[in-house]
Amino acid sequence: MKKTGTRILALLFAGIMMFSAAGCSQDNSADKANTSSAVSEQKKEADALSLWKKDAPLKKKLTKYIKTVTDKNSKDFIPVADRIAVFDMDGTLCCETDPGYFDHKILYYRVMEDPNYKDKASDEEKAVAKEIKKYFETGEYPEDLSVKHGKAVASAFKGMTLDEFDAYVKKFGKTPMESYTNLTNGKAFYKPMVQVVDYLNEKDFTVYVVSGTDRFITRALCDGNIDIPYSQMIGSDENLVASNQGSEDGLDYTFDKKDKLITGGKFIIKNLKMNKVSVIAKEIGKQPVLSFGNSSGDFAMDNYTINNNKYKAGAYMLCCDDTTRENGNKEKADKMYDSCKENGYTAVSMKNDWTTIYGKDVKKK
Repeated sequence: MKKTGTRILALLFAGIMMFSAAGCSQDNSADKANTSSAVSEQKKEADALSLWKKDAPLKKKLTKYIKTVTDKNSKDFIPVADRIAVFDMDGTLCCETDPGYFDHKILYYRVMEDPNYKDKASDEEKAVAKEIKKYFETGEYPEDLSVKHGKAVASAFKGMTLDEFDAYVKKFGKTPMESYTNLTNGKAFYKPMVQVVDYLNEKDFTVYVVSGTDRFITRALCDGNIDIPYSQMIGSDENLVASNQGSEDGLDYTFDKKDKLITGGKFIIKNLKMNKVSVIAKEIGKQPVLSFGNSSGDFAMDNYTINNNKYKAGAYMLCCDDTTRENGNKEKADKMYDSCKENGYTAVSMKNDWTTIYGKDVKKK
């Protein structure tokens, strides 16, 4: 009887030890799983911005910001509906220095070189094209050219359906860039900045392009390069009319089954500076929490984003300091660095922060 009792106690002790060991094993497995998950998440974050150098200010600040504002337990948490990010296009998402803005290049081609239009171009359109050529040659942009250019775009593309306009822009986009090998005008997007857009999309931000370029040119140019819908691409505006409307006012004419929607030839507004703030308020209806730009035309948008915002917000500005891989301008870059310090924007160095600009197969001539 004594031996039996001893045996029972031994069996009970062994069972307790096995159970305890199993529990420890489960705890260790859980710890390993949590550690593995954390490492995997960090790797995923790093891969999301893999074209940015590790010490790039934007990479460090933006990843930390995103971690904070997407954490429901954080005091800085931002609901998905309010995660609004706005991007300028020219010089922020794509090249604007070969030798100038995409929308200026396409207008020059339309008026001076397009065999189907150049003989129909008006004297006003040709005068604007000549100013554009001078801007391309000197790098100096006339103060009054923005509105002149907007009016010329509206008149030069008058009468097109939106599908025809879209196709025209995309066809021109297939023409080669002057300063680079293996790159077309329609694909000259900065790969590190496209990564930022994709990263924000992944984190449930709603991303808008808010450009000074014509709205319909912006849509066609971004299509296939930036993963956002046309409804989130905002630009300078021209009017639209019905194909049979003629000179009748929109209040006096009803679109019918025989009509097509076409460009009306009238320039409405250039989407720069304060106009960017106005259009954000009108079309988005919410104050952004992130803003990305590259010039003084974006300062108003930046300031609107980071000041008097109920949420934690940030503004990032590209500095065109890369003269080896890009057509950079050190003087302009230095001015932008100063503006960033003065206004609380985070400076982005194209030279020092990016491992590539257009990809390894693209070379500057």
